Amino acid sequence: MHWYLGFGIAAAWLCGIGRYWDNPRAELWQYLGLGSVAYIFVLAFILWALLYPLKPQRWSYKSVLLFVSFTSLPALFYAIPVERFMSFEAAQSANIWFLIIVASWRVALLVHYLIKVSGLSGKSVLVGTLLPLSLIVSTLTMLNLEHVVFNIMAGIGDSEKSANDAAYGILVLITTFSVVTLPFLLVAYAGLVYKARKKEKKP
Repeated sequence: MHWYLGFGIAAAWLCGIGRYWDNPRAELWQYLGLGSVAYIFVLAFILWALLYPLKPQRWSYKSVLLFVSFTSLPALFYAIPVERFMSFEAAQSANIWFLIIVASWRVALLVHYLIKVSGLSGKSVLVGTLLPLSLIVSTLTMLNLEHVVFNIMAGIGDSEKSANDAAYGILVLITTFSVVTLPFLLVAYAGLVYKARKKEKKP
């Protein structure tokens, strides 16, 4: 398992380097890929801690970290220097599609992981998938950072909004959905946690 985890961390590191290798405004820590490595550790902890009360099978921080690290590879799309051989608007659209593909792939893998590895089913999988995403987006919204994160991941600056109105429309839709559904997801989560604890206490 240590070899697999090492490979996953290395993949995240290379993806982090690839994201910024052609960005002249990036900081040193971004060129070194440290942000992506820190990201997998933080996200793995959030998933592990949030889903632990649902009593999933074979659930440990190391296994979750291994899973998260192995979802990094599609982010190599970000290393493609589309700005060098495409028009400005086409390059920005390509980066947005890269973001959509990578995010969709990771969510699909999370659903598969929760069903096949963790033994969760039905409402637990639905809540276990949507709650972390909704919680993260809602927290970023409260801190007014959702646009910053989107700009970094999609390679868009604030001065470039006019050329990417559709992309920002998608961002607004995702943010609104996350904020609106968060209270309902929290209630459902509390009910699932209570059910899991009650089931565990049965002889």
